[in-house]
Amino acid sequence: MARIPDSELESLKRDISLVRLAEARGIVLRGHGDNLLGLCPFHDDKEPSFVVSPSKNIWHCLGACKTGGSVVDFVMKAERVSFRLAVEMLRKESPALVASGAGPSSIPKTKPRLEALAVPDEPDAVVLGRVVDHYHAALKESPEALAYLEARGLTHPELVSHFTLGFANRTLGYRLPQRQVNAGEALRAQLIRLGVYRTSGHEHLNGSITIPVFGSEGEVLEMYGRKIRDTKLPPGTPKHLYLPARADGRRGVFNLPAFTEAKRTGKELILCEALLDALTFWCAGFRNVSSAYGTQGFTSELRAAIHEHGIERVILAYDRDDAGDRAAEVLAKDLGRAGLEVFRVLFPKGMDANAYALKVKPAAKSLETALLAATWMAGTRPLAVPDEVIAAEPEVPHDPVTGEILDAPSSSTPLVASSETSEEAGLEEVRREEVRFCFGPRRWRVRGLAQNTSHASLRVNLLVAQAERFFVDTLELYSARHRAAFLKEAAVELDLEERILKSDLGKVVLRLEDLVHAALEAEVDNKEAVVLSPEEHEAAMKLLKDPDLFSRILEAFETSGVVGEETNKLVSYLAAVSRKLDTPLAVVFQSSSAAGKSSLMDAALRFVPDEERVHYSAMTGQSLFYMGEQDLAHKVLAISEEEGAHSASYALKLLQSEGQLTIASTGKDPASGRLRTHEYKVEGPVMIFLTTTAIEVDEELLNRCLVLTVDESKQQTSAIHAQQREGQTLEGLLRKTSRQAVYRLHQNAQRLLEPLFVANPFARSLGFSSQATRSRRDHMKYLTLIRAVALLHQHQRPVQEIEHEGQRIRYIEVLASDIDKADRLAEVVLRQGLDELPPQTRRLLDFLKAWVAEESKKAGIEPDNFRFSRKQVRERTTLGNTQLKMHLHRLEELEHLLVHAGGARRRIVYQLVMPTIEPAAETQAYDGNWSGSQGLWSGLGRPLVGGGGRPDFPNDSADKTKLVGVSAKTLLPEAEKPAHVARSLVPQNGRAEVR
Repeated sequence: MARIPDSELESLKRDISLVRLAEARGIVLRGHGDNLLGLCPFHDDKEPSFVVSPSKNIWHCLGACKTGGSVVDFVMKAERVSFRLAVEMLRKESPALVASGAGPSSIPKTKPRLEALAVPDEPDAVVLGRVVDHYHAALKESPEALAYLEARGLTHPELVSHFTLGFANRTLGYRLPQRQVNAGEALRAQLIRLGVYRTSGHEHLNGSITIPVFGSEGEVLEMYGRKIRDTKLPPGTPKHLYLPARADGRRGVFNLPAFTEAKRTGKELILCEALLDALTFWCAGFRNVSSAYGTQGFTSELRAAIHEHGIERVILAYDRDDAGDRAAEVLAKDLGRAGLEVFRVLFPKGMDANAYALKVKPAAKSLETALLAATWMAGTRPLAVPDEVIAAEPEVPHDPVTGEILDAPSSSTPLVASSETSEEAGLEEVRREEVRFCFGPRRWRVRGLAQNTSHASLRVNLLVAQAERFFVDTLELYSARHRAAFLKEAAVELDLEERILKSDLGKVVLRLEDLVHAALEAEVDNKEAVVLSPEEHEAAMKLLKDPDLFSRILEAFETSGVVGEETNKLVSYLAAVSRKLDTPLAVVFQSSSAAGKSSLMDAALRFVPDEERVHYSAMTGQSLFYMGEQDLAHKVLAISEEEGAHSASYALKLLQSEGQLTIASTGKDPASGRLRTHEYKVEGPVMIFLTTTAIEVDEELLNRCLVLTVDESKQQTSAIHAQQREGQTLEGLLRKTSRQAVYRLHQNAQRLLEPLFVANPFARSLGFSSQATRSRRDHMKYLTLIRAVALLHQHQRPVQEIEHEGQRIRYIEVLASDIDKADRLAEVVLRQGLDELPPQTRRLLDFLKAWVAEESKKAGIEPDNFRFSRKQVRERTTLGNTQLKMHLHRLEELEHLLVHAGGARRRIVYQLVMPTIEPAAETQAYDGNWSGSQGLWSGLGRPLVGGGGRPDFPNDSADKTKLVGVSAKTLLPEAEKPAHVARSLVPQNGRAEVR
């Protein structure tokens, strides 16, 4: 019986008021100092001798009883019951008797009691149902029993309630009338007849988890019990129990809904030997599972349910021991004769389903694998052969019941167009999940072939059978040790000479090699060779040769549903194209949540051919290192959220900087079984797309990437709303249908782009800011952006060839127009790289400068003396409180703000540190056609997070020239200057300016 936890016992003794319990029995208590005094109910008391101490919640009799104790002792003595029953009675009545409860007048004037289990003469089904409900409630309150289920891996949250599992903890008798009354005697006799009680007065399933078996009307037909303790049991005590069998045998079919599920999903039923094994399959997601009553417990009701629901295939998941093997063999023959196809799950020797699921985790995957590897045992199973064999030969003779091949075809009737006999050539059947061979009476089945993704390994699940004998194992066929062990054990199991099986296995291995090689070659062909039709090729070339190719790209983005963001669209498209270079770009889309960064990335990805992109929602720290089998060279790797790749940031940085990844890891040698060091290598280069909502991202990752910030202005939001409304019209819906054609066109165009070498004849004339160390990487981004523009326009210029060290190198040259296009994009994208502040924080600082200057002028004070609160800034900018605190804290760290604590409530106020050195006077505004929120190109930097902004807090900085400038000077002499004037990022007096 389950032990009452000490904590619960102490809680009952402490929380249940002894005063209220005594008053409920009619004892009148009067004050006597710190205690209460009354007449003792346990003897004929004339003078009050029953003392109650409310502070300690105990009692003591000073008269004839000379006893005392807690509330439990009081109930035991008053009701003449055992300790356990007293606790159960107090549990039942504790809500009305707690010390903090209602006053004495509201306490029921009855003694604690337990609700009766049943009344005499109730039907057996009703009484059994009450027993099941009592055990079910006991399980929910028993930590020990629940811990047992968890230890067996039965942890599905709906398991206990779905199957009404219970726990027999020897408390059933507390809900029965006393033996001395007729009702108690009659009810006990009924429970003995039903098998719930034994004639000795003990519960039959005491100390067991109980599993009821219900009929079609919900009535209880059977009950199974499993002891939760495997130790400290008396010798000979069975661990598995059912209710005593009736004269007509056991009744009921466990998990009757499984048969309906099997009929609906494929007419396949999993049949276990024990109910706990069936529960294991159920918890792993296999709902089409039932159970027999042990090895000899396949009942007529179970057989009738199988035929009634039209089950065609039964998978036996019996224990892998002698008794289970014998039972499975007998039952398979029986079901096979009845026209069913029977398979057997072969667990490791000595294991059952539950033990296997606990040993090999996760259980859902291990059990699925075991089911897929189930071996055929009996049933009508005609042998299929390839089409060319069927055309040449008659059907192979086989037993229509067991499927056993009776005799091999004679040598005069060859199976294939060859001089070999059928014994030598064999029959072959190739399916999606398995390959079958037949060499005379010997049948071979191979599974798991598709998991071999290289020529260096051939690991399969291999079965060989003859007549009713079989042997199955999983082995590495390229390991001589594995093959030798397999042949030795198979020869014993099938009672055949080892040399015969060795000859068969040699033929099987050679054929499997051919199949794996063909599969790998087909996979490579499918990945690399996407054949375009003449019409598709012509359309793609027309796009690539269009002089206004950038406008065509922007139109494609508009068709895909992305509004505005022209600069971001072009940069992301060019970045995707840069995957064909030796040093691709990397892009981080940065914005607040729901601003549209994922939509922008997804749109750019749709223009990349399927075979050249890999998209994940998240990546673990080591996942990139083990992607050697998946070719990433010159592909796009997209990760939906930078936070989802946080643990993989180190690998991403290495892959971007070095173009490859290598890792050394310890593992077993498949041939020798010894530990050895394996090297895993991932070849690049790879173009990387990331999105993030974080204001501050890993600096090491950021300085390797182009940061594209999404326009979050009110004007952009209005444009998106207009586009969303337009999408609901008939014209908008029709426009959506043309998206796939646009995607296909650009994918085909990118397929026609060759990974040519791109030479920049103007490289020496280009300049770049050297103000910060990180500009070394920014400079390479700028140069790569120029090369990406040239690579995209490769079909608009001649492809040249040069011989170098015996090799012919094809290349194209950068034109001045390519640099011009790249400059205009770099002005927007790269200029923020020289700023110490993130764009959003910079915009807030610009706003604060303008606002403080305006407010201090109104107040007639110096700007240095103007102080303001966070609330004032929040009201003026509509920034969210969390975002505003982060920006202000960053400005405080970089000493743009001074913080003061003022007032009695210590409200924080800020003071702006005004610059003491004025910027250079020789500045010039940006060309409005190329920068700013209203021009053709998207606004500079990241807009504010929060509401749409206000007129006095615009989307763009009021003075962009104070951030970074782009010089239009070129270092070429006048005579050598091209039509295009190359631009460069040049610092002036410690600051960058626009000239």
